[in-house]
Amino acid sequence: MSSGSVPGAPIPGRRTTVRVAVVGDRGTGKSSLIAAAASENFPESVSPVLPPTRLPADYYPDAVPVTIIDTASSLEGKAKLEEELKRADAVVLTYACDKPETLNRLQTFWIPEVRRLKVKAPVIVVGCKLDLRDEHYPVSLEQEMAPIMQQFREIETCIECSAANLVQVPEVFYYAQKAVLHPTAPLFDQESQTLKPRCIRALKRIFILCDHDMDGALNDSELNEFQVKCFNAPLQPAEIVGVKRVVQEKVPEGVNDLGLTLTGFLFLHALFIEKGRLETTWTVLRKFGYNDDIELRKENLPVPSRKAPDQSVELTSEALDFLMGIFSLFDSNNDGALQEAELDELFSTAPESPWDEAPYTNSMEKTELGDIRLSGFLSQWALMTLLDPAKSLAYLIYLGYTNDPATALRVTRRRTLDVKKQQSDRHVFQCFVFGPKHAGKSSLLSSFVGRSLQNPNSHQSYTVNAVDQLRGTKKTLVLHEILEDDVKQFLSSKESLAACDVAVFVYDSSDEYSLKRASEFLMDVARRGEDTGYGVPCLFVAAKDDLDSYPMATRDSEAICQELKIDAPIRISVKKREMNNIFWRIVSAAERCHLSVPETEYGRNMKQYRRIVNRSLMLASVGAAAAVIALAAYRAYASRKSHSAS
Repeated sequence: MSSGSVPGAPIPGRRTTVRVAVVGDRGTGKSSLIAAAASENFPESVSPVLPPTRLPADYYPDAVPVTIIDTASSLEGKAKLEEELKRADAVVLTYACDKPETLNRLQTFWIPEVRRLKVKAPVIVVGCKLDLRDEHYPVSLEQEMAPIMQQFREIETCIECSAANLVQVPEVFYYAQKAVLHPTAPLFDQESQTLKPRCIRALKRIFILCDHDMDGALNDSELNEFQVKCFNAPLQPAEIVGVKRVVQEKVPEGVNDLGLTLTGFLFLHALFIEKGRLETTWTVLRKFGYNDDIELRKENLPVPSRKAPDQSVELTSEALDFLMGIFSLFDSNNDGALQEAELDELFSTAPESPWDEAPYTNSMEKTELGDIRLSGFLSQWALMTLLDPAKSLAYLIYLGYTNDPATALRVTRRRTLDVKKQQSDRHVFQCFVFGPKHAGKSSLLSSFVGRSLQNPNSHQSYTVNAVDQLRGTKKTLVLHEILEDDVKQFLSSKESLAACDVAVFVYDSSDEYSLKRASEFLMDVARRGEDTGYGVPCLFVAAKDDLDSYPMATRDSEAICQELKIDAPIRISVKKREMNNIFWRIVSAAERCHLSVPETEYGRNMKQYRRIVNRSLMLASVGAAAAVIALAAYRAYASRKSHSAS
């Protein structure tokens, strides 16, 4: 494998310009450094602060122009300085080699200032005025800078230069440009001298994609194809032999009879990086669609767009078939469930497991041993696709989905259209769960994935599972808990209910106040649905049915349902596992989206008003049509009369 990329060739995903801010104490040589780089001469006199200076695209081999921003270190220029630091792609921090105190200021002021402003750009530390250093006191740059670089990890490299003698002046901005175009931090851990996990995972995926015969090694033909794809030039047979020899000498398991193994492939990249040839690994990563964060570039993900807020995104049958195949492939012991190690291996070609953080942790059903069955696996994918279609598509590709990515996801029909058609074409339904504190919402969500609620104060915002329907079909149901304190703000958005297929209102059947609060939420949601046109089927759920109800509880709750014209409360007891087919009922309500939509008095009045207006408009239009016909008849009569008179 060679790093023989074509100089100046455009690399997809790489930036087309680099902006460098030069910062440091007054008198450290900032302006002279910039002027010398631009003119290749030492200026006899220079302005205190230079205007933006541009090094053209052909100045460096990467063919990317560099814009250099000079800054003032005075108090008056502080606001401008901060603005430029925040805009910079890279920061050059200068000190004067003949003034040791300016180097100390980098540690005590300038680098802490960069951190205070949350500047994420790489930092290049530059010692200017090398020609003025006292020759009798030689200083080792490596010894001097090693502890500073150890303390401040944002420092990419250190260099000394002399603008007066034109020593290493172009190199300063070359290293700044290189730190932006080919950053070290995402790829390599300087402390442990190893590739970082994300880099290893991306290179593993690339290796697998190039291993066409899937024998665990890249043969000469596969190596050559990889080389041409990334660097537009084939490897000569002698070069291939040389590459394998280098690998075998250092890591014998990096080469076998079939070719270069994954171990050898990773070793080569670590070797390139250690030798400062980061552009080799970055060229490979970018050729395979990765950005600077070692994730697939979003612009390459054909995520279908929702034309309306009441549409959702689901996996297609092609994507589901692929996921079922992946599940079987990594279920190494064929027990019908993925253990933690098997799931880790499944996601080993992705940046990380997508389910190790909220809202995906504990959202799916697991076995008693903590393993994931196929239904839970597919349900979790359905949840990720619903909440973050771009992430779902990216992870399908990380796992090896090689079909046209546009075939992986589908956009559902608008729910308002489903209501008109009185049927839904969705396979995944989202249910918003409302209710006061301690009503039993969290217990309901936990029971849905077969888990008991260990901590009564815990909050799991989502759970997802498959629900068996009639005729052997399955639908995926997502339960989304809306906390009591969040309801008001949540409903303030006009589109708050657009993503909701069905809403459930949970109350503690032994607590009169709980019923009151749940009915208030029900009324708020009903009104919001009527105001926005996103009315949803609603179910009233009397939880904790194992406790004694307060007097009049049944009558009060049924009266509320009758008033709003929805079904009577569904009584459940999670504690006794008497769930009364609650999840099946939720899905059924979502499927029959035109039913169980609550209607308030305000809504009924508005509907009556619209009927009157429509009838009036219809009568007016009929009257107008009759008038037009009468006028036409009169004109015809008058015309005949005038003709007969003549």
